[in-house]
Formats: sequence, C-alpha cells, structure tokens
Amino acid sequence: MSSETRSDRASESAGRTGLTGFVSLLRREVLRFIRRPRNTFVPPFITNVLYFSVFGVILGERIDEIAGVPYILFILPGLVVLGAISNAFENTSFNIFHGRWNRYIEEVLTSPLSYRTMVGAYVLAAAIRGAIVGVLIALIGAFFTSVGAAQPFYLVAFGVVITVLFAGLGVVAGLWADDFDDLTMLNQFILRPLVFFGGVFYSLNELPETVQQVSLLNPMIYMVNGVRYGFLGVSEVDPNASLAVLTGLAVAVVALDVALFRRGYGLTD
Repeated sequence: MSSETRSDRASESAGRTGLTGFVSLLRREVLRFIRRPRNTFVPPFITNVLYFSVFGVILGERIDEIAGVPYILFILPGLVVLGAISNAFENTSFNIFHGRWNRYIEEVLTSPLSYRTMVGAYVLAAAIRGAIVGVLIALIGAFFTSVGAAQPFYLVAFGVVITVLFAGLGVVAGLWADDFDDLTMLNQFILRPLVFFGGVFYSLNELPETVQQVSLLNPMIYMVNGVRYGFLGVSEVDPNASLAVLTGLAVAVVALDVALFRRGYGLTD
C-alpha cells in the first residue's frame, strides 16, 4: 500500500472520528438544557409574559405607536434579542465553568477532537438554545399581537449571528470566571443593562442628539434594530452594515475561543 493511500485513509478516519465526536459533544450539550426545561424554558416564558402584559398591553395603551408601529409590536424584537443572547451566553459560560469546576471538561480535552471541533460543539449547542428561546418569545408575543416576518432573510441571519456571537462570548466568560458569582455579574450587571439601553423599549429618535450618538456605541443597538428589521421592516440603523460588522465580530470571537482552548487558558491549573 502506497504512503499516499495510507495518508488518505488516515485523513478519512480522522474526519469520521471528528464528526462523531462533534455530534456526541453537541448532543450532550443540547440534552443538558432540553432535559431541564424548568431551568431553561420556564423562566423566560414567565418573564416575557410579564413583559408583554405590563409593557406591551398596559403601557402600550398609553404610548400607542412608535415609528408607525404599535408599541407592543415595537418591543417584541428587543425582547427576542434579550432572551436569545442571554440564554446563548448562559449556556456556554455556565457549562464550561461547571465542567472546569467539577473537572469533567478534562474528558473532552483528552479526547481526539480538535479544538475547533470542541468549540464548535459548545457554541452551536448554545446558539440552538438561544434560538429556541427566541422563537418561544416570538410565539408568546403572538398571543398579544400579530407577529410576522417582513424580512425573513435578515431575521434568520441576525438570529444566527447574535446567538453565535454571545455563545462565543460565553466561552470566554466560562474560561475566565473564578466562581459562579462572576458569571452572574456579567449576565445581570453588564449584558442585560446593555440590552435595555439598546433601544428595546424606545426609539433612538426620541433621544437628544448627544445621547443618540453615545447610544450608537452600544452594540446592542445594532442587534435589536437588525432583528426589528427582520420582523417589521423598520430599522434606525443600516441593517446591512450591522449584519456585516456583527458577523465579523462573531467570527473573531469564535476564533478567540479556539485560541484560548489551544493555549489551555482557564483549563489547566
């Protein structure tokens, strides 16, 4: 048998091993949140029923419309973004930190999987959780108002990009954190405030000019408006530029995740 043939067979075998390992790790991470719906799906369900009831119905009767859109429909995209990215971030950050804490992540690290395969499985599982929660919130909104997709391509594209981006950021957080309080702090005191100041409940045009310019430094503005454009066809920023920049950020963050895994950052004592 020639050396070239042996090399081809070795590459094919390695490819099958990588695919099998990827699917196995992905399945484990997905089943982790599917089997615990009380922790993963019930809280955002209850929270968003309250959001739609208080902000959409009660407050919406007073505000009426923003940019020609009923207020309850105007806030829906922002609530979808909040639920999707929070759950994507939480999934990777807590799972990786928990694996470090209880040392079972070593089973993954000692497997024949490449670092890209490991990161890909963690990120994809978290993105799936974020997408499921986003769809769940949209379905909740459908009980309160008429929900459609004016720009389905942008809706799906922004949904994929933002969940992958925050799943990747969750990997960084899971490797960096020294205890669970660090993760809670990131989610509650950094991530959520940025979303709430990202135009979820108000229009940028209602703000003073100076505040508008400062608000544009908040990346959540582009995510919320991108998803709003997908749902309503309305956006206060260029959706194409937003999608391009967010896609670049997502790719850069996932590449950083792979580099951190390769260096063993946070994974070794």
